Amino acid sequence: MITAIYYIILATYSLVLIYITLYCLIQFQLLYYYQRSHRKDQHATKDEHHQVVFPFVTIQLPVYNERYVIARLIDAVCAFNYPPAKMQIHVLDDSTDDTVEIVAKKVAEYRKKGFDIEQIRRTDRKGFKAGALHDAMDEAKGSYIAIFDADFIPEPDFLTQTLPYFSDPRVGVVQTRWEHINQDYSLLTRLQALQLNVHFTVEQLGRKASGQFLQFNGTAGIWRKKTIEEAGGWTDDTLTEDLDLSMRAQLKGWKIEYLEEVGSPAELPAEMNGFKSQQFRWMKGGAETAKKILPKVWQSGLPFTHKVHTTFHLLGSTLFVFVFILGVLSVPMLFALKGLELNTNIFSIFIIGTLSIISVYYVANVTNQFTNPKKSWVRDVIKFIFLFPLFLAMSMGLSLHNTIAVLQGYWGRKSEFVRTPKFNIKNLKDSFRKSNYRNRKINWTTIIEGILCLYFLFAIFLGFSLNDRSMILFHLMLALGYGSIFFYSVKHFNVK
Repeated sequence: MITAIYYIILATYSLVLIYITLYCLIQFQLLYYYQRSHRKDQHATKDEHHQVVFPFVTIQLPVYNERYVIARLIDAVCAFNYPPAKMQIHVLDDSTDDTVEIVAKKVAEYRKKGFDIEQIRRTDRKGFKAGALHDAMDEAKGSYIAIFDADFIPEPDFLTQTLPYFSDPRVGVVQTRWEHINQDYSLLTRLQALQLNVHFTVEQLGRKASGQFLQFNGTAGIWRKKTIEEAGGWTDDTLTEDLDLSMRAQLKGWKIEYLEEVGSPAELPAEMNGFKSQQFRWMKGGAETAKKILPKVWQSGLPFTHKVHTTFHLLGSTLFVFVFILGVLSVPMLFALKGLELNTNIFSIFIIGTLSIISVYYVANVTNQFTNPKKSWVRDVIKFIFLFPLFLAMSMGLSLHNTIAVLQGYWGRKSEFVRTPKFNIKNLKDSFRKSNYRNRKINWTTIIEGILCLYFLFAIFLGFSLNDRSMILFHLMLALGYGSIFFYSVKHFNVK
């Protein structure tokens, strides 16, 4: 009986490792296409003959309780080097605090200066961000619709850099790369930047170069209005309305253009609980979108390889489920290996996945000219060697939290769109400590994260006791990951 249990543990552990390795190899393939596209200089080029044309554009700013950052966003949009007569600005304000007054004051200020700007309020927050965008469509006069979340500070040339790509009638969306104005604020923001830089370099351009589906990232992009309408419009049945509409639009034949060279500065979450709420929304929404869209992908006429890539794309959030299972099973695996008298060298083949993902993150964060323009190779390599293991530990520590989000998404459990509060954090002198937007309660997930830290500390002791040191580094990273997530969740808790 015990031997059978050991084999079940071994088989489950191996299957989980195979899935994680396959995911890493898919990422490595995107890196191959990304590198090839750079070598061949396959960036889309703007049609110079169309740059003098200024089409009418509607700019939508969906807002909910953003007192610290909304003013700077409105200022940035009104500073676009684009004819004001060709812009319509809608602040889609669902706020319930003094953000309403701040927006009203800014709107009045710019209306006096001749801008077509309006504060649009709803009687209820039905559908959250997706609902606000959907309801505002009837008021949008522009043939193109640019969208910015409250924490962004778009550059003055945003419209002139993006609109020329619509000269291609197949292009329905133009997405720009996120930049991070507070990347060096803390270790937490540095680790977030490390992750996001992969998506906005290797993943987006790798998919573009290989002809795969891309995604609109919810902000810092511009849509052809016709594309939104033909794809079925904004819907609120997932928490990632941006990914959902992206996939539906591409299934309709529209193309997403991604511009790595055009950056849109934004603020990263500066405290742990805000970061976790963002992760929860992205992971749960990703699962909801996968459940909704994957049947349509496999029923479509896409080539088989495209269907496989799109499947891994939409199942990206599921990776955390496998990481969580891998961690939890690693402790009974110590007993299984000893009971079955197996050598851990049987798992050495899976090192290929680790090497693949290291390569992806290295290119995105060290050699990329847009995410790392400083070009101090020795310093950047040392920084990467320090940050990457911490990033892996943090990802492991988030796996319980994100697994819950993913499972809720697949089970169909509905929840509110919990926004990620931003505090106008730009440098070390700024602080979020006095903000009213901070989380006011410690939930049960945080408590379990603390317990899991102890669980993996015990696993380290167990490894020494069983004279099996093969997983000590893995368990150390798990303990560090869960421990740091627990510590900062409690530390950043608002005690007021």
